[in-house]
Amino acid sequence: MQQRERLSSRLGFILLSAGCAIGLGNVWKFPFITGRYGGAIFVLIYLVFLVIFGIPIMAMEFAVGRASQRSISKAFHELEPKGSKWHVVSWAAMAGNYLIMMFYTTVSGWILAYLVYSAQGKFVGLNTDEVAGVFGTLTESAGSSVFWMIIICLMGFAICAIGLQKGVEFITKIMMSALLLVLFVLTVRAVTLPGAMAGIEFYLKPTLAPIREFGLWTVIYAAMGQAFFTLSVGIGSMAIFGSYINRDRRLTGEAINITILDTAIALLSGLIVFPACFAFGVSADAGPPLIFITLPNIFNEMAGGRVWGTLFFVFLLFAALSTVVAVFENIIAFARDKTGCSRLKACIVNAVILVMLSLPCALGFNAWRGVRPFGEGSNILDLEDFIVSYNLLPLGALLFLLFCVTRYGWKWESFIAEVDAGKGRKFPAKLKPYFVFGLPLLLLVFYVFGIINFFS
Repeated sequence: MQQRERLSSRLGFILLSAGCAIGLGNVWKFPFITGRYGGAIFVLIYLVFLVIFGIPIMAMEFAVGRASQRSISKAFHELEPKGSKWHVVSWAAMAGNYLIMMFYTTVSGWILAYLVYSAQGKFVGLNTDEVAGVFGTLTESAGSSVFWMIIICLMGFAICAIGLQKGVEFITKIMMSALLLVLFVLTVRAVTLPGAMAGIEFYLKPTLAPIREFGLWTVIYAAMGQAFFTLSVGIGSMAIFGSYINRDRRLTGEAINITILDTAIALLSGLIVFPACFAFGVSADAGPPLIFITLPNIFNEMAGGRVWGTLFFVFLLFAALSTVVAVFENIIAFARDKTGCSRLKACIVNAVILVMLSLPCALGFNAWRGVRPFGEGSNILDLEDFIVSYNLLPLGALLFLLFCVTRYGWKWESFIAEVDAGKGRKFPAKLKPYFVFGLPLLLLVFYVFGIINFFS
């Protein structure tokens, strides 16, 4: 059996795990969904849900990985009771890792393209319709979409091929450090724009207006969903990093640190978007087009907008690429644990597989735009996102939870012994009834209402 690789430091573990969690959900989805549901009141509810189920489930994924010393491909095999079938979960989890990358690489490719466009000054002098036309031209061109998607895949697997410490860990540290620096610079610029204070107040001053407009359940459900999806728990993406660390630190504290970093990035992203939107009289609830159409128009209105726009897309690319590298590492570990192959071979084979699997999404906006899984206006990306976000993530989180806390799986006592090994904050064992009964029910309700909400 090949010796398990190790991360070189605790900082590497925290930044790599945070890099997996920090992605487009933080810097793209969080600002526009916060804008849609009224700002501060949404943020407060979102933070509550991070605490009551985001952090515990992340700690459980870390514990399963560290106890088994395997990726999700073998973790359940190592820990499950003899004769049980928990290992079947590993296949669904790995399907989730592949599926999420099947559309994530395409969107990340668009961001890389926009970074290049912004640095070249392509948006300078364009009016609002012309800026929108740039995005339309990019997505409607099969050649462009596929090209940028392939570049993202090659970049991610090239980093992974260098090695765990010298490649994945080292480069993620650089990306995350640069991401934080650029985020700080952009935040300072945004909050000092004339008229920015109105955006800050909208973002940080709670009001009941969104609840009156949308209804309490709608706002709660949206906040619950964002809190759940932002941490990337449910498909074993975090378990692999647990397998790369030793037992000198308790895992609850590590999950809290990673959640704080993830949340800080999301909250600061809002401090870029909302002050800028209000300063230039742009709607803060523009939805997904926010970063590809609305923000480039805002940068065009700013003094030095070409520089600020380029910095923003550098920030966005690092957020996206950190997730790509982290999930690619999970996929590579899956291949190595299953077959015993070398890291380089796992990278080459999976690079080819991921490019092929990502083609439907890249082509879904052009050559295959006639494929409409959910009727008029839908596309292949919607189908792939539905499978992952509405099914594999919530059901995977539920299965991880039941595996850790019930006598039919790994068992509560075994989980507590692993999660509390080392120094740091202990897992709240006194809340066992909540984790055994309350949290599973919460996740099940979330899943059912998610499906109902999607199709309604």
